[in-house]
Amino acid sequence: MSPERSTAPAQDLAARTHVDFDLHGIVGIRILDPRARDVETITSQIGPLVAPLAREPDITVRFVDQLPGPPRMTYAGWPDAAAAGDEFLLLRGADGVAARTSFPIDAIGDRCDIVCERRVGPVPHLLAIINLTALTKGVLPLHASAFTYRGEGVLATGWSKGGKTETLLAFAARGAHYIGDEWVYLTPDGGLHGVPEPIRLWYWQVAQLPGVRAALSRASRARLRAMPSIASSATAMADRLHGVPSSVLRRAAPVVRRQANVQVPPAQLFGAEAVALHGQLDHLLLVASHDGNEVTIEPVSGAEIAARMRASLAEERTPFLQVYRQFRFLFPHRRATVVEDAPAVEGGLLDDYLGDRPAHALRHPYPVDLRSLVDPVESLLRSTR
Repeated sequence: MSPERSTAPAQDLAARTHVDFDLHGIVGIRILDPRARDVETITSQIGPLVAPLAREPDITVRFVDQLPGPPRMTYAGWPDAAAAGDEFLLLRGADGVAARTSFPIDAIGDRCDIVCERRVGPVPHLLAIINLTALTKGVLPLHASAFTYRGEGVLATGWSKGGKTETLLAFAARGAHYIGDEWVYLTPDGGLHGVPEPIRLWYWQVAQLPGVRAALSRASRARLRAMPSIASSATAMADRLHGVPSSVLRRAAPVVRRQANVQVPPAQLFGAEAVALHGQLDHLLLVASHDGNEVTIEPVSGAEIAARMRASLAEERTPFLQVYRQFRFLFPHRRATVVEDAPAVEGGLLDDYLGDRPAHALRHPYPVDLRSLVDPVESLLRSTR
């Protein structure tokens, strides 16, 4: 049973000497000496999981206006990371802003005390740290979406952009209860536990969700319409030009295209009463796009999904591992056992939790008509009910 969530406004919470976040009893995060803005920053990363901890936190975060200036720094990947004495510093925040984070990467799994300058924005690699900490407790973080539909828990997993969120969205208007999107935490008893972070919706998904589209501001709707066209125009112009102008446009096009999305709280899609965050694993789906025009579903083994997800989870950890390699370069005699053991631990949990389960592969065109995903999954649920 998760602790009772606080409904107090962020301003009241931030008047305390600390504010706790509890990820379903799995990982505890504490913000020290917080301001309201600091609480909002963590909430934007992991959702409104504010709850008092009855145990010591696994991760502490302290936001400061400015870290003390070190007398000398040795860089790795300038200007990304540096060593300052025994301290490992990240030097960039969101969107590349110059901001420092004291990042004790070799303390992950014990008590990891992070200190960030406020202009850093979101805490760097916070979810990666949470996920590695969960692994040490026998909990498997899986890149997945999950929902409960007519009393049955459905877990959709696969490679990034493979259709996990699309499967979730397809059932949002069908009375499904939201468990999680992006990351779902599996416990040994088959429990599914999610994070109520905002769901990122792309322009073509929003076009199929008239209720969501109508709730957006006029400026957001205009931006969603414009960004894909601007990106396509930049790519076409780059093909006609040469040299530096062409190179600049090619780099700019994907940056512009990545702006064609909005973030929507789960409650806006499912209704506040249907944001459950917990469920039980009854049906396991491997979702992927293919070059056909049809949506197909066929049986596969849970062991096959476990084998495939080893590669997917390793890919998700790639940005964090780049930072870890910088740390190892700067501090060759220090290491983080939790980080280096993660693939083996993860693989064992994948086999234990998914290997013996019946499963299905759901393949679809991309982009996909969300409605076309419903009947194949519903037929699966009917056949096993």
